Amino acid sequence: MKKFGLYGGLFLLMVIWGFNVIAIKLLVTEFTPIMIQSIRIFSASLVVFAVLFIAKDLRKLTRKEATYTIFGAVTGVVGHHSFLAVGLTNTSASNAGLILGLVPLMTALFAVLFLKDKMTLLKATGILLALVGVSFVVLSGGGRLGSASSGDIFVFLSVIAQAVSFIFIKKGTETMSSRLMTGWMLLAGSSTLFIIGLLIEPQGPEILREGALGIWTIFAVSAVFATGLGHMFYNKAIYRIGPGEAAVFNNLTPFFALLGAAIFLGEPIGWKQLIGFVLIVAGVMLGTGTVDYLMKRRERRYASLQSYSRMKG
Repeated sequence: MKKFGLYGGLFLLMVIWGFNVIAIKLLVTEFTPIMIQSIRIFSASLVVFAVLFIAKDLRKLTRKEATYTIFGAVTGVVGHHSFLAVGLTNTSASNAGLILGLVPLMTALFAVLFLKDKMTLLKATGILLALVGVSFVVLSGGGRLGSASSGDIFVFLSVIAQAVSFIFIKKGTETMSSRLMTGWMLLAGSSTLFIIGLLIEPQGPEILREGALGIWTIFAVSAVFATGLGHMFYNKAIYRIGPGEAAVFNNLTPFFALLGAAIFLGEPIGWKQLIGFVLIVAGVMLGTGTVDYLMKRRERRYASLQSYSRMKG
């Protein structure tokens, strides 16, 4: 029953993460992109630190932990969120949602490159399928390769930045909890983003005053539920059911991003985007080992049933 509740929570989280792409699209359209991202992530860090304080998990970092945290913040917060914010000002939320679906696959690829994971035929096939899927997505606005927007490229760069950050998170969480590292990363990254925002978007603070109640409500939901509580819940799910089973749910995020873009933004969903969605999901499931994990789990269950039948007989 507890596992069923965890599955339900993961499903709801994928809905929130999919719709969060639409929320960020609205925020970077209403405000200056870097400045609003810095404040949104800083708000999320406050949520994480509140949880750390209540759980008595808040402490100073060692020099080694701080190093991994800083590199994680530079890539996973400053790099990922700045590229995403700028990208969303020049592409559709549906395209961004589909490209962001590559994060698990790119993480698996960098694990092969930097963490000595093995490259299998399934992973190589998955990477190829997903890249073909992305080509359909970036071409959805036009008919040739040259029609790919700069926004799509920036969103893809945000995917790479986040995937690289997971390498540092993997190293850092060997000696500290994931939520502790998350809190410090969000705080350090958002502070850096704020300084960058002041330098390249000097009008940013003034524009913040013009936001209506509705857009600030979207801001609060995105910061608290999607970024703050959402990432902590997902990390807990990985601990409870393992990364393989949790990764299955990640494939729902692009679908809800597409659905949200159509419902809330009225973005048309073309056949190229649909083909891209299918190829990306198939590629991610193959490339991250999800299919292999599900097949092995099915084999274990079948073996258990066979053993039970022999015992009953």
